[in-house]
Amino acid sequence: MAEPTPRRNEPRLRPAPLLFEPAEAAGDPEHFFDLESIDDPGALLTRATELALAFRAAADRAVEFQAVAAAQLADPRRFDRLTPADIAERAEWTEDYAKRMVEFGQDLLRGGGEGPAFADPV
Repeated sequence: MAEPTPRRNEPRLRPAPLLFEPAEAAGDPEHFFDLESIDDPGALLTRATELALAFRAAADRAVEFQAVAAAQLADPRRFDRLTPADIAERAEWTEDYAKRMVEFGQDLLRGGGEGPAFADPV
């Protein structure tokens, strides 16, 4: 699993929207967001770049939500809180990575991250 890289001073990219592909298209291994049908290399580069940025932004956002969930699960105010080892096992991370994700999530919950403002659960 890749390390989270909080980008506190970098602006968020506005990626191209990801559209769900029809089931028959998703089943075709040669089909990928209709890129194979673009003949113009300039247009192909533009659309492929838009998709790469969108996937990157989606992955960054998902990592932020993972971190928030880890912080919430480790919250000592919870009677059913999990240890970093439990969180690591559940998420298939190392324990050290889970500890860092909990810290990152706590920072996001406090509003210290450049990411979205998450409400601190009470």
